[in-house]
Amino acid sequence: MVRSQGGDGAAYGELLRRLNGHLRAYYLRRLGTPADAEDLLQETLIAMHARRATYDPSRPFTAWVHAIARHKLIDHYRRSRRRAEQPLDDADVLFSSQASGAAEAQLDVERLLGQLPERTRRLIRAVKIEGLSTAEAAARHGMSESAVKVSVHRGLKSLGTRVGEEEA
Repeated sequence: MVRSQGGDGAAYGELLRRLNGHLRAYYLRRLGTPADAEDLLQETLIAMHARRATYDPSRPFTAWVHAIARHKLIDHYRRSRRRAEQPLDDADVLFSSQASGAAEAQLDVERLLGQLPERTRRLIRAVKIEGLSTAEAAARHGMSESAVKVSVHRGLKSLGTRVGEEEA
């Protein structure tokens, strides 16, 4: 999306192709009818195109897409006077059907971690992503176990606050 905002038409085309499968599956699971799912898919892609300049690269792309898709689904339910049979707020469902969702989520994680001080970022990666124990991370970084615990806890709390602010 960032490259497409910079004028890269090929990147924009690839983004739309990759989102097609995710969005179609998201709507099919909720609506059950391929025609309605296809209509909402097109509405969502048109809305994304019209609003692509509003995407802020400092925020998670998946959350931006999910918000548009969710609003289009709500509009559809209102028009058809139909009640939602599945939760609307399950953002993971939109991107869970294909492996590319994991890569996009990884980009979001890296962007968020990039907002932290280097030491905190390294410790969170070691403990939460690589799966090291607190003792192993402490030994690797020349710190006490309690200092690692405090740094990881404060870093995660800071990220949680930032994500909460972004969603507001």
